[in-house]
Amino acid sequence: MNAPEAAPLGDLTLPYLVFKTAHGIYTKPPGELSERELRHVRQVARKQLDIENLVLGAPEAQGVVVPETHLRKAYAEIEGRYESEADFIAALAAQALTPALLTAALQRELRVEAVLDRVSAKSAQVAELDVQIFYHMHHAQFKRTERRKASHILITINPDMADNTPEKALAKIEAIRKRLIKDPKRFEEQALKHSECPTAMNGGQIGDVERGKLYPALDAALFAAHKGELSPVVQSELGYHLVRCDDIRPEGIAPYAEVAPRIRLVMEQNRRKMCQHGWLKDLQDKARTSHQ
Repeated sequence: MNAPEAAPLGDLTLPYLVFKTAHGIYTKPPGELSERELRHVRQVARKQLDIENLVLGAPEAQGVVVPETHLRKAYAEIEGRYESEADFIAALAAQALTPALLTAALQRELRVEAVLDRVSAKSAQVAELDVQIFYHMHHAQFKRTERRKASHILITINPDMADNTPEKALAKIEAIRKRLIKDPKRFEEQALKHSECPTAMNGGQIGDVERGKLYPALDAALFAAHKGELSPVVQSELGYHLVRCDDIRPEGIAPYAEVAPRIRLVMEQNRRKMCQHGWLKDLQDKARTSHQ
């Protein structure tokens, strides 16, 4: 899957950029675009090509190599969008592309990304103090609603099944509740043995739940319970339930330790983008000056 050695790759890459831009903006191949849409796509693709030419002509691009594994992964991702290899080849041909040209275009695109990554590596690291300041100045962004970790057991009602009539289903779940009141540690065992919900395979665990996400009766029972408490028998459209409140995360501001990694990541991404944009602007300014 080695790219062609031809040097003037820019114009050969344009059909790929048109193809990519059409999907990115309109989620359609170029052949399905209106005249106006296609004109817009070509303008965007041409601007992108000009930027790529600047990036790859910069000193920072010297020595940048795309690993073969990255190239193969990018190629396979595009090929995997089609039902068959024949469909894939036909789609390429419709855009004046071949597998070799696509490979070359992808290699070029990945080189551009690698150069930008190299440039943004110069951006300042985010200090711990910066993260702390952002957290304390934007508390509202980290407000969270009350959540509860829950587990449950379900016995369905189905009058057409002898063991799931309303009376038998109720008797069955009441018997399960008596066992659990006597020995709460048996919850996972009873869920696995009796629950008719897919969560039975995980000991009945539902996971973290926000208020209003369950059936109303289940929701009310869960959010009225104390930590570790088992609810009374609750009826919903599905049947009879037992719900246990395993943990409570109260409403409030998420603690700093919980959100600091996410804050740092966003700040680092923003700084990298600013560094890249500044570098690209310098390249464009120099290019305009050289043509005057």
